[in-house]
Amino acid sequence: MKKTAGGGDGKMSSFDLDAEFVRKMALLLQETGLTEMEYSEGERRIRLTRQMMMAPAPMAAMPAAAPAPAAAPAAPALKEAPAPAAQHPGAVKSPMVGTAYLAPEPGAAPFVKVGDQVKAGQTLLIIEAMKVMNPIKAPKSGTVTQLLIADAQPVEFGEALLVIE
Repeated sequence: MKKTAGGGDGKMSSFDLDAEFVRKMALLLQETGLTEMEYSEGERRIRLTRQMMMAPAPMAAMPAAAPAPAAAPAAPALKEAPAPAAQHPGAVKSPMVGTAYLAPEPGAAPFVKVGDQVKAGQTLLIIEAMKVMNPIKAPKSGTVTQLLIADAQPVEFGEALLVIE
């Protein structure tokens, strides 16, 4: 995070920076999935940008590519399965960027497993974002048919987490 303010003459001047305000802007950036946000008041201007992590996608593709020569039919099936699940009408999608946890604490039983019956409003998992644990609740009652993420996995805004039918 940079703390700068520029004048028209090219000189840098500093100003008191409200760290809590910047944290709130950063959280809003993360929750909305935006990559850039700017706020100005008089001559003061704050601009926050974040880079989208593209590294996890190639890493996820590489393990699927490694077993491909040994089991060529299995690798394409793995690639095709997540796309329909993400479009499934019962897919529960992440409302934020963060780290998903399937259990309330390490070593504890998971909130839900495949085959479990859930009720609307029941906690399915938690997503940690900026050191805050956010419970993700079931939008409807039904049966958990697929878990699309692993415990302690980073997730993106809008990513399908599990499917309830």
